[in-house]
Amino acid sequence: EPDVTIVSGLKDMVVSEGDDVTFRCQVSHENARDVEWKLQDVALQNNEMNEISVEKGKIHTLTLRKVTEQDIGTVSFRVGRHTSAA
Repeated sequence: EPDVTIVSGLKDMVVSEGDDVTFRCQVSHENARDVEWKLQDVALQNNEMNEISVEKGKIHTLTLRKVTEQDIGTVSFRVGRHTSAA
């Protein structure tokens, strides 16, 4: 299986309380496994507050819904041994 790398990493975002914010990370291969999103070192799951999806096979997205002050911190994306943070 090829080593999946990060082609385009996360970008820092500034958002107002109550708004949604979307982070995108592009990887080198489609159908990447061993992918993880974290906020402040806490693994995120796909639920009503966090929408995790993949667009066009290679663009992994995380949307945080109606952010609050508690959501301030580092968002990280990991695929295999490669990471990106914002």
